[in-house]
Amino acid sequence: LPVSDGFAELARRPGPKIGTYVGEFATPGLGRILAGAGCEFAFVDMEHSGFGFETARAVLADLHSRGVATLLRPPSKRGDHLQRAADVGAQGVVAPMVNDAGEARALVAGIKYPPLGHRGVALGIAHDDFAPRPPAEALARANDKLSAVALIETARGVENVREIAAVEGIDALWIGHLDLGTSLGVPGELEHPRFVEAVGAIMAAARERGLGVGRVVSSPEEAARLHAEGCDWLCYLGDAWLLQKALREGAAEIRERIAGARGVP
Repeated sequence: LPVSDGFAELARRPGPKIGTYVGEFATPGLGRILAGAGCEFAFVDMEHSGFGFETARAVLADLHSRGVATLLRPPSKRGDHLQRAADVGAQGVVAPMVNDAGEARALVAGIKYPPLGHRGVALGIAHDDFAPRPPAEALARANDKLSAVALIETARGVENVREIAAVEGIDALWIGHLDLGTSLGVPGELEHPRFVEAVGAIMAAARERGLGVGRVVSSPEEAARLHAEGCDWLCYLGDAWLLQKALREGAAEIRERIAGARGVP
């Protein structure tokens, strides 16, 4: 099946986008599992997983074949990592720890072909579904369908978020809540005034530029609250965490029911 332009298409749709994080399981059934569960997108992570580019390429192709849009975080924001993330077929590339407008411009330049960037040209490969096209058409199509997402997860990133959001070619902002809280000196304290103020600044910068905002959420209640605050890319937990959560809850309920049937206090 042809690779979809799903992430860019999804970004243009109003309303919430529901997805999940992938950083542990690279099973060939993943696309069918996520699509069957109603996921619209997947945040595929290389920074905090054991995934190499070959694994990421296979995961992306499987997800795309089932109509699941993808956002790929490469191991770093280095130029060669950004270009390879684009070449293996990511529909969106999210660069970690974007601290200022210069780094945001480097993200855009690293994944876009001239005249929008300086990505090295390779056509008829994974990113364009191995389809033969005239070079000018292929380059323009690649630029149109590939999205750049800036991950705001440091105090410096928050200080410069308005300038980051204003960089031409940045399509969305993503809040790295764990790193951001740690950078602000309040790790894990999501209700702390410093963290709340920082999130508010990110949301305001995104609204000002008409950009979407994404974040990992741990519950439906949190997702609904964050959507009301302006977050439209809602990444519900992740592969290993969802499995662990379901097993923990199921095992606890099994033990309770068995104990109740035996009359064990």
